[in-house]
Amino acid sequence: MIQGLRTVIYKVPDLEAAKAWYSRALGFEPYFAEAFYAGFQLGGFELGLDPDMAGVRPGGGVVAYWGVDDAAAEYARLIELGAAPGSPPQDVGGGIRVAAVKDPFGNVFGVIENPHFSLANVR
Repeated sequence: MIQGLRTVIYKVPDLEAAKAWYSRALGFEPYFAEAFYAGFQLGGFELGLDPDMAGVRPGGGVVAYWGVDDAAAEYARLIELGAAPGSPPQDVGGGIRVAAVKDPFGNVFGVIENPHFSLANVR
Protein backbone atom coordinates (compact mmCIF):
# COMPACT_ATOMS: atom_id res chain seq x y z
CA MET A 1 0.00 0.00 0.00
CA ILE A 2 1.04 3.60 -0.53
CA GLN A 3 3.02 4.94 2.45
CA GLY A 4 3.50 8.58 1.50
CA LEU A 5 5.70 10.90 -0.53
CA ARG A 6 9.39 9.97 -0.50
CA THR A 7 11.28 11.54 -3.41
CA VAL A 8 10.94 14.39 -5.89
CA ILE A 9 13.43 14.37 -8.76
CA TYR A 10 14.38 17.39 -10.84
CA LYS A 11 15.85 16.84 -14.30
CA VAL A 12 18.95 19.01 -14.73
CA PRO A 13 21.16 19.48 -17.80
CA ASP A 14 24.32 20.06 -15.71
CA LEU A 15 24.53 17.84 -12.63
CA GLU A 16 27.67 19.46 -11.19
CA ALA A 17 26.21 22.96 -11.41
CA ALA A 18 22.91 21.73 -9.97
CA LYS A 19 24.63 19.95 -7.04
CA ALA A 20 26.53 23.15 -6.27
CA TRP A 21 23.41 25.32 -6.44
CA TYR A 22 21.23 22.99 -4.36
CA SER A 23 24.04 22.52 -1.82
CA ARG A 24 24.09 26.28 -1.39
CA ALA A 25 20.31 26.63 -1.40
CA LEU A 26 19.77 23.82 1.13
CA GLY A 27 22.84 24.51 3.24
CA PHE A 28 24.35 21.01 2.98
CA GLU A 29 25.88 18.59 0.50
CA PRO A 30 24.03 15.63 -1.03
CA TYR A 31 24.20 12.36 0.92
CA PHE A 32 24.46 10.47 -2.39
CA ALA A 33 26.36 11.81 -5.38
CA GLU A 34 27.30 9.84 -8.48
CA ALA A 35 27.66 10.77 -12.15
CA PHE A 36 24.05 9.66 -12.76
CA TYR A 37 22.26 11.11 -9.72
CA ALA A 38 22.59 13.25 -6.59
CA GLY A 39 20.25 12.99 -3.61
CA PHE A 40 19.62 15.30 -0.67
CA GLN A 41 17.66 14.17 2.40
CA LEU A 42 15.40 17.02 3.37
CA GLY A 43 12.68 17.02 6.00
CA GLY A 44 12.07 13.29 5.71
CA PHE A 45 11.99 13.38 1.92
CA GLU A 46 14.53 13.19 -0.87
CA LEU A 47 15.22 15.88 -3.41
CA GLY A 48 16.96 14.19 -6.32
CA LEU A 49 18.85 15.60 -9.28
CA ASP A 50 18.90 13.54 -12.50
CA PRO A 51 21.04 14.66 -15.46
CA ASP A 52 19.24 12.43 -17.98
CA MET A 53 17.38 14.99 -20.07
CA ALA A 54 16.17 12.52 -22.71
CA GLY A 55 12.58 13.29 -23.59
CA VAL A 56 12.12 16.21 -21.20
CA ARG A 57 12.34 19.95 -21.41
CA PRO A 58 13.92 22.02 -18.61
CA GLY A 59 11.43 22.42 -15.79
CA GLY A 60 9.19 19.66 -17.12
CA GLY A 61 10.82 16.58 -15.66
CA VAL A 62 9.68 16.45 -12.04
CA VAL A 63 8.27 13.09 -10.89
CA ALA A 64 7.03 12.48 -7.35
CA TYR A 65 7.79 8.98 -6.06
CA TRP A 66 5.52 7.51 -3.40
CA GLY A 67 7.02 5.06 -0.90
CA VAL A 68 6.01 1.40 -1.08
CA ASP A 69 7.25 -1.88 0.38
CA ASP A 70 7.39 -3.66 -3.00
CA ALA A 71 7.74 -1.60 -6.20
CA ALA A 72 6.92 -4.52 -8.54
CA ALA A 73 3.77 -5.48 -6.66
CA GLU A 74 2.56 -1.88 -6.46
CA TYR A 75 3.29 -1.31 -10.17
CA ALA A 76 1.14 -4.36 -11.01
CA ARG A 77 -1.62 -3.25 -8.61
CA LEU A 78 -1.76 0.25 -10.11
CA ILE A 79 -2.03 -1.19 -13.63
CA GLU A 80 -4.86 -3.43 -12.41
CA LEU A 81 -6.57 -0.28 -11.16
CA GLY A 82 -6.46 1.27 -14.63
CA ALA A 83 -3.05 2.97 -14.81
CA ALA A 84 -1.09 2.69 -18.06
CA PRO A 85 2.31 1.01 -17.91
CA GLY A 86 5.17 3.49 -17.79
CA SER A 87 8.67 2.73 -16.51
CA PRO A 88 8.68 -0.87 -15.29
CA PRO A 89 10.25 -1.68 -11.92
CA GLN A 90 14.01 -1.34 -12.01
CA ASP A 91 16.86 -1.53 -9.54
CA VAL A 92 18.62 1.84 -9.49
CA GLY A 93 21.36 0.75 -7.09
CA GLY A 94 21.72 0.08 -3.41
CA GLY A 95 18.61 -2.11 -3.28
CA ILE A 96 16.42 0.81 -4.33
CA ARG A 97 13.72 -0.02 -6.89
CA VAL A 98 11.57 2.47 -8.77
CA ALA A 99 8.70 2.29 -11.24
CA ALA A 100 6.20 4.70 -12.74
CA VAL A 101 2.77 4.47 -14.36
CA LYS A 102 0.47 7.01 -15.94
CA ASP A 103 -2.74 7.44 -14.03
CA PRO A 104 -5.99 7.43 -15.99
CA PHE A 105 -5.67 11.20 -16.38
CA GLY A 106 -2.19 11.17 -17.94
CA ASN A 107 -0.19 12.06 -14.83
CA VAL A 108 3.04 10.21 -14.08
CA PHE A 109 2.78 8.41 -10.73
CA GLY A 110 6.06 7.05 -9.39
CA VAL A 111 6.65 4.46 -6.68
CA ILE A 112 9.89 3.83 -4.83
CA GLU A 113 11.03 0.94 -2.67
CA ASN A 114 13.96 2.32 -0.68
CA PRO A 115 15.30 0.18 2.18
CA HIS A 116 17.59 3.06 3.22
CA PHE A 117 14.82 5.62 3.76
CA SER A 118 14.05 6.32 7.38
CA LEU A 119 12.14 9.14 9.04
CA ALA A 120 14.63 8.73 11.92
CA ASN A 121 17.24 10.41 9.66
CA VAL A 122 15.18 13.57 9.13
CA ARG A 123 17.18 16.81 9.09
